[in-house]
Amino acid sequence: MLRTIGVASLDALMDEAIPPSIRLQAPLRLPDGTSESEYLESLRAIAAKNRVCKSYIGMGYYDCVTPAVILRNILENPGWYTPYTPYQAEIAQGRLESLLNFQTVVSDLTGMEIATASLLDEATAAAEAMTMLHRVQPRGSTRNVFLVSRKTFPQTIDVIRGRAEPLGLEVRVTDVRPNAFGGDVFGALLQYPDDEGAIVDLRSLIKAAHDAGARVAVASDLLALTLLMPPGEMDADVVVGSSQRFGVPMGFGGPHAAFFATREAFVRQAPGRIIGVSVDAHAQRAYRMTLQTREQHIRREKATSNICTAQALLANIAAMYAVYHGPDGLTGIARRIHALAHRLAIELDAHGVSVVHPHFFDTLCLTGRGLAERVRPLALRAGLNFRYFDDGRVGIALDETTTDADVAAIAEVFSTSDRATGSHAADSEDALPSSLRRTSTFLTHPVFNTHRSESEMMRYIRSLERKDIGLDTSMIPLGSCTMKLNAAAEMIPITWPRFSELHPFAPAEQWAGYRQIFDELEAALKEITGLAAVSLQPNSGAQGELAGLMAIRAYHRDRGEATRDVVLIPASAHGTNPASATMAGMRVVVVACEANGNVDVEDLKRKAAEHAPKLAALMLTYPSTYGVFEEAVREVCEIVHAHGGQVYMDGANMNAQVGLTSPAAIGADVCHLNLHKTFAIPHGGGGPGMGPIAVASHLAPYLPGHPVVKIGGGRAISAIAAAPWGSAGILLISYGYIRMLGGDGTTEATKYAILNANYIKARLEPHYDVLFANHNGRVAHEMIFDLRPFKNRAGAIDEQDVAKRLMDYGFHAPTVSFPVAGTMMIEPTESEPKAELDRFCDALIAIRAEIQQVVDGKADAKDNVLKNAPHPAAEVVATDWSHPYTREQAAFPLPFVRLHKFWPPVARIDNPYGDRNLICVCPPTDTYAT
Repeated sequence: MLRTIGVASLDALMDEAIPPSIRLQAPLRLPDGTSESEYLESLRAIAAKNRVCKSYIGMGYYDCVTPAVILRNILENPGWYTPYTPYQAEIAQGRLESLLNFQTVVSDLTGMEIATASLLDEATAAAEAMTMLHRVQPRGSTRNVFLVSRKTFPQTIDVIRGRAEPLGLEVRVTDVRPNAFGGDVFGALLQYPDDEGAIVDLRSLIKAAHDAGARVAVASDLLALTLLMPPGEMDADVVVGSSQRFGVPMGFGGPHAAFFATREAFVRQAPGRIIGVSVDAHAQRAYRMTLQTREQHIRREKATSNICTAQALLANIAAMYAVYHGPDGLTGIARRIHALAHRLAIELDAHGVSVVHPHFFDTLCLTGRGLAERVRPLALRAGLNFRYFDDGRVGIALDETTTDADVAAIAEVFSTSDRATGSHAADSEDALPSSLRRTSTFLTHPVFNTHRSESEMMRYIRSLERKDIGLDTSMIPLGSCTMKLNAAAEMIPITWPRFSELHPFAPAEQWAGYRQIFDELEAALKEITGLAAVSLQPNSGAQGELAGLMAIRAYHRDRGEATRDVVLIPASAHGTNPASATMAGMRVVVVACEANGNVDVEDLKRKAAEHAPKLAALMLTYPSTYGVFEEAVREVCEIVHAHGGQVYMDGANMNAQVGLTSPAAIGADVCHLNLHKTFAIPHGGGGPGMGPIAVASHLAPYLPGHPVVKIGGGRAISAIAAAPWGSAGILLISYGYIRMLGGDGTTEATKYAILNANYIKARLEPHYDVLFANHNGRVAHEMIFDLRPFKNRAGAIDEQDVAKRLMDYGFHAPTVSFPVAGTMMIEPTESEPKAELDRFCDALIAIRAEIQQVVDGKADAKDNVLKNAPHPAAEVVATDWSHPYTREQAAFPLPFVRLHKFWPPVARIDNPYGDRNLICVCPPTDTYAT
């Protein structure tokens, strides 16, 4: 590989790729790496420090049962956890079908017209509801007040407040009544069932809001909605919540798929991704991301959300949970939980404990003189975690795992109370209000009423898996996305009960093992970044961007410089950068880039000087989005600092930095780290991800806090995510990655990522123009190939044609048309062996020859292997074959393809057709007729 590149050694290549001024002078001070078996043995000892008690805390987190067939075939299966976001829909049909199932589950249970394919967590989904309702106001409206019921989960309230403040929205936490909707109110959030478990009829409140010109979002519970009138039937405008209790472990807070459902009228304003139904080139049904959600944040500062990572893997688990149980099974689970809660209420009533609310689903709010003080030590001794309100009341939330014995154990804790007459009606059949019982049907589609046995379910899951390309099939060379090995040894512990079954608000003495992992992971990330403090809370890269910008904003305000609100962003930046800046209440000023892709330093100087009094920050991706270590990076940072701004480094490309340079070395004050890129958390078909931030010492006081668990700095900003440590359950993966590789191993990984990228460049640049490289002709860990010349010379062959043709060779396409339209950005990562790199290069070289056939007129300009790609098996084996090229050329273009043929399940998808004929739930049954 070095001979092909033209360098004498790996270190010589690093010297040519990375500016010497930013090279680290000492190796990373991290513990030595360890073997997989040694690591897992040591992790078992750490896990033993966690104590798993029966959790009845609730607050949006519930223990549940993950059916074994789903656990083994999805959560623990690289065929489901290693694919990328389904931007190349033809080779993502399995995940897309499953996500459409998820949308159908949410739409049916909430009673809403459309649903998105998951958000990050319930709290951030509620914040997205607030901002969407503000956007959909009539033109010219000046309303800026959002009402939030005080009986909403506290973590949701905190996240909403944090999101509202920089946007100039006023949040009023109150007892929302029909007369509360004044002329300045644009919307409200209500919880149903509420924070205390009460079930209250919301219809009069929603009508009062609508009569006053306001709209209403409802935070709800999918399992409860199998028994209760859905908010959509109450005329709600948005319904949000978490799908966690549909088979997804608590994992000390995540990852879990939030849901977001709304009216079809708001579909173009909905945050996140929406899966829709279309047709392929042969009029066969096909799925793809619909409307602007194929890549919403390409709208930059005009985006309706900064969402990049969703929670696709967890949404798929929740969808399959509904597929497996069906409507009857889900209703049965809900009825059983409610029956146990009702029985517990009767027993506690007999012990003189008052149940505050007569109508509830699974959660009891209890009161009595000195109740919490008396019960807490008894409960802890019995291994039971209850919720303790500040006013002395006690909350108990039952779940799918609760048994008759558990109810007896809970009652025993309260049995020391004097027997007296309580308040709960023991003679009632249940505690559901008769006027709010669900009468409408749901999940009537065959997919939710077919797969009842494990055999059927396993075959359905595997049939979808076979329609997708993941890292278990071949390399996924997506530039800027770092699709690297997710080692099995890193993945195994996430389902260990001592990690997966902990509630995020459990008492601190019960999660000493997690505390050790957090401390060691934070220390490692501080060493890798060279920065002083870390917050592990942000649960996506875009959330990390928002957290970092909010910390910068708070820092300026504390210094009496609240007017600093301008963010300089290079034209080459990721689209989430300007979207996050806008969400943080800042104004985006674009800095030009030079022809070689570097930041235009002179333009930066001009704009930094022009906006000096208001300059808040520069957002900079390093290495650049163009795949080059810019040599002027220190000067760029110094310019910003000289004018009073802070430097935010987007850590998307940290895979080219670890051990060789660092954010601190270039002069950054804060960076986020995509753990689902550099640090091996799998992409899961579109999530989960994690985006912790590392900050310099002067920003450490502003790290995110949390309303339930005390964390963050002394001047902490509001919570960024619902759980204190975000998706804590998958932090184990990055922790394992660093522990097993150690300082030397993580550095070697960086070197090999840069080696692999420059090897691909050397092999392909005789065939494709490479857009950007440094003065030595070297790239960092990724590179951009220019396909624009072919559009004019080869019958309008473009980057999409090449992307689709790669599917016939068994590869997922590189990133197309980003950051430059008409190009492909390739990133091989360090995980791929030379043989796989060569297969990929051979495929692109063969495709270049196919393009030349069109250029030379030897292949038809319209009817050729590129324009017709991909070629599914049904087309190749059909009786009729009218193309001027052979079936063999279509399906087996190179010998290696025969050995491991991946058949794209559909032909090229017609996106405009799907947008014109919007279907975002499972199609009607009659469309399945053959």
